[in-house]
Amino acid sequence: MDFIATILFLALVISSTKGLDPCGPQLDDSDLLVIPIYGKCSPFNPPKPDSWFNTVMNMASKDPARVKYLSSLVAQKTTAVPIASGQQVLNIGNYIVRVKIGTPGQLMFMVLDTSNDVAWVPCSGCNGCSATTFSPNTSSTYGSLDCGLPQCAQVRGQSCPATGSAACSFNQSYGGDSSFSANLVRDSLGLANDIVPDFAFGCINAISGGLVPPQGLLGLGRGPMSLISQSGALYSGVFSYCLPSFKSYYFSGSLKLGPVGQPKNIRTTPLLKSPHRPSLYYVNLTGISVGRVQVPIAPEYLAFNPNTGAGTIIDSGTVVTRFVQPIYKAIRDEFVKHVKGPFTAIGVFDTCFDATAEAEAPLITLHFKGLSMPLPMENSFLHTSAGSRACLAIAPVPNNVNAAMNVIANLQQQNHRILFDVINSRLGIAREACN
Repeated sequence: MDFIATILFLALVISSTKGLDPCGPQLDDSDLLVIPIYGKCSPFNPPKPDSWFNTVMNMASKDPARVKYLSSLVAQKTTAVPIASGQQVLNIGNYIVRVKIGTPGQLMFMVLDTSNDVAWVPCSGCNGCSATTFSPNTSSTYGSLDCGLPQCAQVRGQSCPATGSAACSFNQSYGGDSSFSANLVRDSLGLANDIVPDFAFGCINAISGGLVPPQGLLGLGRGPMSLISQSGALYSGVFSYCLPSFKSYYFSGSLKLGPVGQPKNIRTTPLLKSPHRPSLYYVNLTGISVGRVQVPIAPEYLAFNPNTGAGTIIDSGTVVTRFVQPIYKAIRDEFVKHVKGPFTAIGVFDTCFDATAEAEAPLITLHFKGLSMPLPMENSFLHTSAGSRACLAIAPVPNNVNAAMNVIANLQQQNHRILFDVINSRLGIAREACN
């Protein structure tokens, strides 16, 4: 009888487990799922071929456009942007969160972006947008915003007449060669169990290029129009995320909004702010180690300059960590001393070697003021589909980018809790299994 009872119990557990949809609505706390763009819970199909290495290579190939875009944020001006029709393909935006907009809430999968402020979604009737759009006509809390409101003046690329009133419209580029036009509007934003009322965002009416996220973007930057700024006392300027590995097809990470539930004993480093690029999160990178060797780097390549925007940022939308050429060369020169060659280039990576030599490969450690971030093997190396080659998963800043800016990217952040405390200007980093 005990054996039969055990079998019945196991059958009940299995059937109950099957009934739980990991991609269904969140029922418990206020954490948002952070979903890899090509994971099981994402509505977006992976590119072909769909091996993990090739998928990451495909995403990383868009990094030069992303880094160039980040370096050009300061240069955005109010200009007319050409808009063309055509179905869009998601090429930038590696992690998405599930939110609801309007009353009743309309589900959208929006890209998580720490280097942008204004959120935006495609709206019904949009020229060149994907099939999933937000419908303002079915929301009882929707409203437009005009040029006379302070929010309009805070949007990059806004265009308003010199006199008279008009709807606040704006044009922005994204990812280097893509752009969109939108109207600034307001509506309720649903985040798990929380509601942010009268949230201002862009309602896209036309898209040009292939890099604009098809269901919109949720900006977590430092500017006045970001979610963190607009949510005010609700989140007290605090959020953290844990990004799962791109290999985590069946798993999601988490976005924690607000001080409740954040790690208590996390080591922190100061967040720096540049008026030259006010949306970006700068950190004080003081050095880099390869194994036990502190790589010799001239101080001027690490120095933060608030007036020029030089320094190091942490970014959720770039795939591979990028260093200015002198820093990258110093890291590579030290790395190849410890690993048996020959070395070859594959895609954006120029330090690839026989995978059997990985056991002797030294770990990379990033040193910040107040903390160090050792990069585990999974954050340091990528393997080819056949597993025969391993590549050092960092790269130099592209030659066509005129910016002395280093970028700590999401591949190196995976399986870490990254805490942003904007009010107290600090960034926390702790190892965590995000899957």
